[in-house]
Amino acid sequence: MLRSMCRFVVGFAAILCCSNCVFAQSQDRPNILFIFMDDLGWKDVSFMGSDFYETPNIDRLAKEGMVFTNAYSCAANCAPARACLLSGQYTPRHEVYNVGTGLRGNKKFSKLKHIPGTTTLRKDIVTWAHCLQKAGYKTATMGKWHLSKDPLPYGFDVNIGGTHSGGPPRGYFPPHGKAPGLEQAPKGEYVTDRLHDEAIKFIESNKQNPWFLYLPHFAVHTPIQAKENIIAKYKAKKPGKIHNHEVMAAMIESVDEGVGRVVTKLDELGLTDKTAVIFFSDNGGYGPATSMKPLKGYKGTYYEGGIREPFLIKWPGVVKAGTENDEPIIGVDLFPTFCAMTGAELPKDQPLDGLNLVPLFRGEAIKTRALYWHFPAYLQSYQRNNEQRDPLFRSRPCSIVRFGEWKLHEYFEDGGLELYNLKDDISEKNNLAASMPQKANELHQILKGWRERINAPVPSEPNPHYDSVAEAEAIAKSASGKGKRKPMNKKQ
Repeated sequence: MLRSMCRFVVGFAAILCCSNCVFAQSQDRPNILFIFMDDLGWKDVSFMGSDFYETPNIDRLAKEGMVFTNAYSCAANCAPARACLLSGQYTPRHEVYNVGTGLRGNKKFSKLKHIPGTTTLRKDIVTWAHCLQKAGYKTATMGKWHLSKDPLPYGFDVNIGGTHSGGPPRGYFPPHGKAPGLEQAPKGEYVTDRLHDEAIKFIESNKQNPWFLYLPHFAVHTPIQAKENIIAKYKAKKPGKIHNHEVMAAMIESVDEGVGRVVTKLDELGLTDKTAVIFFSDNGGYGPATSMKPLKGYKGTYYEGGIREPFLIKWPGVVKAGTENDEPIIGVDLFPTFCAMTGAELPKDQPLDGLNLVPLFRGEAIKTRALYWHFPAYLQSYQRNNEQRDPLFRSRPCSIVRFGEWKLHEYFEDGGLELYNLKDDISEKNNLAASMPQKANELHQILKGWRERINAPVPSEPNPHYDSVAEAEAIAKSASGKGKRKPMNKKQ
């Protein structure tokens, strides 16, 4: 009897110690609904403080779950953020650094030759979708893919709308072109609504099986388009101090309305208590249409407004409702987290850069660690250029590290360092690099050590087309208000 009891205790302890085995032992592994927004900034939902946009259904999820106030994307624009998310790796490992591989901006204004990288996530990279598929989950992606022509080889059983395109197929209204599953569309159909329809169909057809639904919305990526009846509502509404863009507000409301329909379907099918819901975004908001204040920056910058995102998880029975967590987390963390939640095995021969977040979901503490970003490229400016390092580029080649409350930027063209204490200066207004050289050097050494370990390429070769006089003139024109930037194209 005693021997049997000992075997039971040892076996139970082994289960508790294996984060990737805990939920594998249970027949009640959670379904996962992962809502991943495009270009939705940290402040673009009302549960994070928007004073104009309305998101009552998403807010309800936040109240029923845990909100992370220091959640980060791995990149300041679409493709690299998604490559990091799916692979669980920082940009130097998969080499998707930017949207496209060419120079983004005027060649006369860039001092260095950028690192082109690639536009496609390599097929030899194992994704969390592969791992969950192998663990018996039915997997689906519905919406923006942006990492290859077809997401199915990357671990998905179902693809609706996913192509290599960075934006919605031909806009938000029909025709939707050759996007898989969207070829036939009734007149006037709004693609955000269609994705929610497809999500409901998928959930209904898999109610008896464990499923993972990756819902990467096209919204609120350009073109800024919404349904006229919702736009009219916001035209009649008093503008907020932070937000006042009626069409952006209407786009966000359409997402929220659809999320409400999907959550209602979970209730109807009796799946609410069996489903974890996660809400996240790929980068900061679209600068000309929204604001992340008090954060500095927007999509394309590596200031907080370009990379800090809204994040919530509702997971009945695990996550305590109505809680908030200030621990910094980042997109690469979701790979090991999804595997831990579902009991899926991690890949054996593929390095992962993230951390299993399940202990945080349970309210436990973790050891402080560094978070990293690496962008060895250029991203041109658009008409709003007052919250970036210079008016010509939203970002020039750089690396960033956050460790605790401290954040260091390093810019490779001029060796410039920017040091901020985010606890005291969330808006990144006061660069402390000169006044606190010891702290700046401490973080710089951490950042350089990481780049060496991960073999991150740093651009150093001069660009033969660079023209310092033309650059200075362009900066002066922008400062005087004469050099207005052209609106962005769909590539952003």
